[in-house]
Amino acid sequence: MSKLLALVTIAFALVTGSVAQAATPAESFVATNIDKGLQILNGKGPSAQRNAQFQSFLENLTDIPRIARFTLGNARRAASDSDVASFDAAFKSYAQAVYQSRLAQYTGQTLKVTGSTERAPGDTIVKTALVDPQGAEQQPLEVDFRVLSDKGRMVVIDVSIAGVWLAIEERDQFSAFLSQHNGSIPALVTHLNQLTAQLRAKIQ
Repeated sequence: MSKLLALVTIAFALVTGSVAQAATPAESFVATNIDKGLQILNGKGPSAQRNAQFQSFLENLTDIPRIARFTLGNARRAASDSDVASFDAAFKSYAQAVYQSRLAQYTGQTLKVTGSTERAPGDTIVKTALVDPQGAEQQPLEVDFRVLSDKGRMVVIDVSIAGVWLAIEERDQFSAFLSQHNGSIPALVTHLNQLTAQLRAKIQ
């Protein structure tokens, strides 16, 4: 009986150890989807086709309307409906170009989830590292994803690259731009369209 008890104890320890190390739903979501995005960017098809695939991928991965609301901040309250609609459309194109430009810098690398922290129920920071599979002697780049679970659907609402959260950085930049341009959202829209064109030119 003692041997049987010992075997049961060992088996229980192995099972509970595996459960403790199992990836959380948010971690699995990030690992699966970011690998998918890197595969699209690493593809060898026509650039126009890969761009379309990546845009579709981002729309499923991120909640761009929520991010747009956050980045425009208090300026949205006083803006006209037409100005808000113009900003949202311009921001969508800009955000897609930003994410594609940032991830394109790390094509050929692989994503490794290193852990996660739950800020609140349904609000998780997933920590990852981009690793060079060739074994280059450089510090892996830390990339963190803020994942929300909304009615059973997970979405990314912000990304931190080397400690800089993109949505927060964009909100600060947009606020500074509006302060310098009399709060003009049309001017901000024109600025975003110019930035988007520059990013897409670099991607090409």
